[in-house]
Amino acid sequence: MWDLRRELCEYGRRAADLGLVIGTSGNLSVREGDLVAVTPSGVALDRLRPEDCPIVDIEGRLVEGDARPSSETPMHLAVYASTGAGAVVHTHSVFATVVATTMTELPPIHYNALLLGGAVRVAPYATYGTPELAENVRAALTGKQGALLANHGGVTIGPTLEKAFEATRLLEWLCEVYVRALGVGTPAVLSEEQLAAVVERALNPPG
Repeated sequence: MWDLRRELCEYGRRAADLGLVIGTSGNLSVREGDLVAVTPSGVALDRLRPEDCPIVDIEGRLVEGDARPSSETPMHLAVYASTGAGAVVHTHSVFATVVATTMTELPPIHYNALLLGGAVRVAPYATYGTPELAENVRAALTGKQGALLANHGGVTIGPTLEKAFEATRLLEWLCEVYVRALGVGTPAVLSEEQLAAVVERALNPPG
């Protein structure tokens, strides 16, 4: 899984460069079969080396590496157990955290929210690294590609690390648009009918 560990380093650096994480916050993982490569605990994502990234099995047992897996590994494993995801990205990005601290969901104010499954749920607060948080996030992600964690941050999934990371960028953008819109007035939320029309157009583009 050396290539996947290198990929974790690449996207860890990108997350730091884009301001999606700060210091040692945030964590990423990628799955191959019954094995998961995950970022280590206590290491800044922009300083990762492939050998720093431990490999665990789907039960959380350390298979390879000397570093301690991220404290949020239980959350990642819970997501893998309940979805078909190939990768998980968890950040403490500013606008996602703002929304997660003030709202129970991020409403669909832009049709691109459909790429995450529509309205984004906020998982109830629980202490980081606990089974309670893992279960709350698992439930919030049901039928979705992204979720927010109350008073904490955001999490996205995808078939690959690239797609999970792009979903994180989209989640942060949607949160920023919503927060900035609140500074101007009351954001308009797209109706189910309006969202359905977008889906219909995407499935049947005009010829």
